[in-house]
Formats: sequence, C-alpha cells, structure tokens
Amino acid sequence: MPHITWPDKHLREPAPASLQLDSLVYPQGQGYPDLRLGNRLFQGDNFAILSALLPEYEGQINLIYVDPPFFTNRKYPARIGRGEDSRKPQDWQLTDGYHDHWESLDEYLQFLYERLALMTRLLTPNGTIYLHLDWHADAYARLLLDELLGPDNLLNEIIWTYHGPSPIRRAFNRKHDTILAYVKGDGYTFNADAVREPYNPSTVNTFKSSPKAGFGKVPDLERGKVPEDWWYFPVVARLHNERTGYPTQKPEAMLERIILASSNPGDLVADFFCGSGTTPAVAARLGRRFLASDAASHAIQTTRKRLTVSGSAFSLERDSISPAVWTKPPRTKVHITPTSVALETRLQLDSWEVDPDWDGETFRSVAQAIRSARRDEIPFELGIKSGRRVCIRLVTVEGKKYQLDVQPIADAANRL
Repeated sequence: MPHITWPDKHLREPAPASLQLDSLVYPQGQGYPDLRLGNRLFQGDNFAILSALLPEYEGQINLIYVDPPFFTNRKYPARIGRGEDSRKPQDWQLTDGYHDHWESLDEYLQFLYERLALMTRLLTPNGTIYLHLDWHADAYARLLLDELLGPDNLLNEIIWTYHGPSPIRRAFNRKHDTILAYVKGDGYTFNADAVREPYNPSTVNTFKSSPKAGFGKVPDLERGKVPEDWWYFPVVARLHNERTGYPTQKPEAMLERIILASSNPGDLVADFFCGSGTTPAVAARLGRRFLASDAASHAIQTTRKRLTVSGSAFSLERDSISPAVWTKPPRTKVHITPTSVALETRLQLDSWEVDPDWDGETFRSVAQAIRSARRDEIPFELGIKSGRRVCIRLVTVEGKKYQLDVQPIADAANRL
C-alpha cells in the first residue's frame, strides 16, 4: 500500500507531562468526599498528556474520538457574550478560541502523525478511533491511519453533512466533514441496535403498497435501520440549547451515535482535542468513563462548566509547565454563614465554586455557580455547610482566575 512521506518524518519518543492535580469537582456535592473519580480532564499539550498516560492506559481505551485542527490556517475566536444578535458579528464579545495555523503541510502532518501513533497505542486490541477532519487534510490523514492501523482496518469513511451560509461563489458550497473510523483489530464493538433509526415514511409506504418492493426482501420496518455512512446533523449554531460559544463545537447527537455504536456502558472513551467538551459530556451521560484533554484554557473552562452542569464528577489535572495562576480578586466581598456562601463583586463572572473544607492543597469543588448559557446571569449565593477553612475560586468571562481563602466567621462579612 502507498505511504505518505515528508522531510524529517519520524515518530518522537514519548515525552510525558508532569501532571499536577488542580481540583476534584463534585457537581452540587454529589459523591463528596468519598467518590473515587475515574473521569479525568487534562490541560496541556496533548503529545505530553498522551505520553504521560501510556504507563497506566496503554491498551486500555475502548474508543477515541478526536476533532483536531483541520489545517485551515485560520484563527477561531470564541464568543463569550450573552443575548447577542447572531446577525451582527461586529457586536459580538469575543475571546481567544484556538489557532489552526501552520508553517507548512509537513509541519501539520508531523503534528498529527506523532499524536495518532500514541493514540493507537492507547487503544484496546479491539478498540476504535474516529478521526474528524474536512477536505483540507482528510486524504493525507487516511494514509497515516492506513500506515498505523492497516488499510484493512478502515471501518467507515463517514460524511457529516450540514447546512449554512458560505462565502464560496466560484465552486459548489463545501458543506460536509469526513470522519474516518478505524478499528485496531478483530472483535471490535459495533452496537447496531443501539443506533437504529426509523425508515423514511416513503420507504414504509412503498413496502405497504407493493409486495415486490425491495426485490421481495421486506425489512423489519418496526425495528428500523442502521444509518448509512452519510449523516445529517444540524450544526450547533442552530441548536441554541447546546451552544457554548466555543468555535467549531460539534453536535451532541453525532457524538451520541458514535459512542453508542462503538462502546458499551462502563467503557473508557477519550478525546484529546476536547474543545467545548461534547465527547466527555455525552460519554458521561451514556454511562461511559472518560479521559479528555485540551491545551487551551478557554476550552478547559468550557468543558469544566459543561461537565459540572451534566452532573459528572471528575478530576482536573494540569501539565506542570503551565500551572494555573490564582490571584486575589479586586472589589469582592464574601459572606459566610453556617448554611451558605455569598459573593458581592463587580467582576463579570463566568463561574465560581466553593471548597467548604479546604486542606490548602487539593481544591475540592462541592458547590458551583455557572453563568447561564442564554443570559448574562449567575447566582451569587450557594447553599453549603462550611468547615474550618473555605476556599472560593472565581473565573471571569475573559478567563481571569481568582481565589479566596477564608476563615469563616458566622454571619459576618469578610473583605478580601
């Protein structure tokens, strides 16, 4: 089979990150403090994260979905405003999302190749990987996966189609992505019955009207059909209840199909370009364990909020070369009573959370307040019983991080 090559093509030796535990998150206190957290979120370069996971997880991950940069050579900002007019982008409140910029195609392919190689090592012997790209680089990536997993292990080339405006005027509008699904070996998971969908009404009517339809082969119309390898899901910009503002966010329905088809309850699902956190959020909702990582601070904050809302307890770990810096917030008061914690602040908060019995080392988030996805609103009081020492963390819409360390005084206001 043909291979793709470029100058200095090579597989780097693993270079493990030194991971530091940032926090344990128990949404609304569920499971605190005894729940053992099998779900893990990481911030850092994913080559270093993947390298660090090899000793514990090599051959242990059942399903990997990754949605890496597409080689578009564009900069993608993230929307952080609320209640804005989608037709007036000049008025949007934006922050950095991620950059998809490369010096050359060679640089991009090397980036992708060395990471895919580590991911294949992490897959179980019968695991599956879904690689999500578009026309910019999908042809090159297929040759990379042919090399790493074998051309006979291509399960599907899936086309995700969608609608939306396009600036193209001298060609057909480009309105699909390609998802390459490869298995590592025989005995892979594919739960056909978990992803069946109803037949089109016209198909049902055809079989009702003629016994000769389908050349005499009548399908089980009640059971439904396994979807074809082209999928239509609306882009998230049209699904307001899912929208996080993170660029290139993928729809939950698409990840639900992938996870239901290629994993079982209790399996380990991973996404090492997790972006807005769709994969871990859906995996947790479907009873799977997850590993997720991203290098961007805004992606981690978006994913953290999403997992907290979904009720999934998890840990957050960071590469020690880029630790979070928490400072004392300006113009902020905290009020602590035996049953609640309340804030007074002029900061525009994206989220804040409380460790009610902080040990000075590991932040255990037991109560959380998160800005509404549709409106610029956030609660400033949380019902919680405090211990001897309270720690409060705040994140603004711009991504600034603040921390309060308080010795509670019942029914008194503490200025910090």
